[in-house]
Amino acid sequence: MKFAHLGDCHLGSWRIPQLQQLNLDSFRKAIDTSIKESVDFVLIAGDLFDSAYPSIEILKEAFFELKRLKDAGIPCFIIAGSHDFSVSGKTFLDVLERAGFCKNVYQVEERQDSLILNPTIFESVAIYGYPGKKAGMEVEELRRVKLQTAPGFFKIFMLHTSIKGAVGSLPIDSVLESELPEADYYALGHLHIDYADGKFVYSGPIYPNNFQELEELKHGGFYIVEVKNSQMSYKKVDLKIKEVEVIDLEIKNALTATEKILFELEKRNLEDKVVMLKLSGKIEEGKVSNINFKQVEERVAGKKAFAFLKSISQLSMEETHLEIQVSEVGQVEEAILKDLIEKNPGQFTKFVNPLINSLSLEKQEDEKSAIFEDRLFSEIAKILEIKW
Repeated sequence: MKFAHLGDCHLGSWRIPQLQQLNLDSFRKAIDTSIKESVDFVLIAGDLFDSAYPSIEILKEAFFELKRLKDAGIPCFIIAGSHDFSVSGKTFLDVLERAGFCKNVYQVEERQDSLILNPTIFESVAIYGYPGKKAGMEVEELRRVKLQTAPGFFKIFMLHTSIKGAVGSLPIDSVLESELPEADYYALGHLHIDYADGKFVYSGPIYPNNFQELEELKHGGFYIVEVKNSQMSYKKVDLKIKEVEVIDLEIKNALTATEKILFELEKRNLEDKVVMLKLSGKIEEGKVSNINFKQVEERVAGKKAFAFLKSISQLSMEETHLEIQVSEVGQVEEAILKDLIEKNPGQFTKFVNPLINSLSLEKQEDEKSAIFEDRLFSEIAKILEIKW
């Protein structure tokens, strides 16, 4: 028996079109590999989508790839994750199942204080599943879970949660492995890590889901598991689509930072790579707005990079102290704004006070949201002297 274990695909998660495409390309490559490897079935351990209600474009791509799997005669078994889970119980996973592209294996009966999971039987395998939920609410429930017996079958338990052995000392609510019912293989999702400890396996994401993950992982992956004579072997499949180039710079002088960044870019081959600019440090001269990111982006594009991301979350400014004397607490905002405008003169500062005042508009009783939004935007357009 041979099967593919995927998880945390998060299709539709990236706002940057190029990275959203890389995510889809990684999913496509995972399906390609599963078909070429002639696996008996595919498991997706939650978070196929990044939302319970993905866009039509993302759905079209997912349907197309899962149809290829079906056409190859390879069944797909799935559970919901914390992202594509819905409290109402209705998600687009139901649509996929109704179309015959996959089978949601979450089947539960509540008996007294226990949650009894019924298996989905495929040939000699009994597959059980429990979905991930928002804020880790599934952890406490899993302590009540039991599996309906299936003598003689190879038991797979699909979970989208955190287990103690994987989180270690991190302050994350997690379930102990010993608290879970006995199974032959635990197909885990939720933690975006490459983890294989005996029968407990996290496949990791199909593609990194944010800046930090992309910096650390560089690409996604999944597992192919083979069982022969009651012995299991794992093969990690790396889904390398595009190279990632990380440029990590410490910035102290924002006035010269642009030249420093451009100089570093010139030294590197960026063609067809995902370029990640990571700036850190305490700015002693100038401010972040002095960095010409438009010029940086143009230079990256000129070197034919595939995509460009930047992170300035680790940049900080020297602390400044504002001494103001006011007689009423309500005057504090006014004093701070006045100081800000005086120290940062420019062609747009005249709009600051009127814009803040416009945001004090209140929604009238029984006023529809669309009408209120139109009234608010019209007011802002007048201030900015633009057409709405």
